[in-house]
Amino acid sequence: MALTRLPSLNALRCFEAAARSGSFSRAAAELNVTQSAVSHQVRQLEEWFGITLFDRLGRQTIPTAKGQDLARSLAEAFDIMAAACRRLQNSDTGPALTIAALPSFATIWLIPRLSEFFRAHPDVSVKIVYAFAGQKLDFEEVDIAVLWGAGEWEGCRSTRLLPGSTVPICNPIYLEKEGPFDAPPAILGKPLLHDTDRLDWQNWMRHAGLKHAGPSPGPIFQDFNLLRAAALAGQGIALCPRSLIADDLASGRLVQLFDIAIKQDYAYSIIEPGSGRRSEALDTFKDWLLTTARGP
Repeated sequence: MALTRLPSLNALRCFEAAARSGSFSRAAAELNVTQSAVSHQVRQLEEWFGITLFDRLGRQTIPTAKGQDLARSLAEAFDIMAAACRRLQNSDTGPALTIAALPSFATIWLIPRLSEFFRAHPDVSVKIVYAFAGQKLDFEEVDIAVLWGAGEWEGCRSTRLLPGSTVPICNPIYLEKEGPFDAPPAILGKPLLHDTDRLDWQNWMRHAGLKHAGPSPGPIFQDFNLLRAAALAGQGIALCPRSLIADDLASGRLVQLFDIAIKQDYAYSIIEPGSGRRSEALDTFKDWLLTTARGP
């Protein structure tokens, strides 16, 4: 039996993205095309059907009732196609997992330990992608994530993986050159390395009883990987989650100066969708993460 003739798949993709996002410009950004290309494809689709799919109110483009119905059906169809492609892609490589992780966690903790997982579970294929602070997770594309925070993630299940207790550390050569730091006041006036902003050091100083300390000198680094690199290079004293740099402390690459800690209610946590698909591979990887974090 001949297949029913369909409109352009590109036109359908552009229309669905525009209807879902509520914007031709956002649809263009998602599909990596120009806004005029999206408009052109939508016009072609309207001509093919012979109906209007969007009400254009100034800069707003709102799907008509028939447009909304088509968008819902297309979203379901694209989900089915995506699932079919994933099944085919994974058919020869075994179960596949996509793990989203903060760049610092992935670089410092996860990747150095992944070979242990591969040896134990050679049948599971793993893809690591970045998760960034404030970025919403798409659990259609990601199976599990590891994020940093103190609270609940809306609509998700979270399991604490590594404690967030954060302490002052530095390079041992820097300690020998600038120390000794036998009490918290000894660090005043020394270069302090900051992660994102200066608030953590201000908080630590309050915990250390340095209530009248002035603004902390030293550079600000946008990413924790950069902060750690600066500390390893001996550029100053940094505040770091003890659990994340445990290998650096154990090897002597970094040394902890004081036991005074902040962010003890924070953690690196495993984040999963609140409901939906589960798999044996996903459960295996989660169990491995938790077992590895507990240590021997």
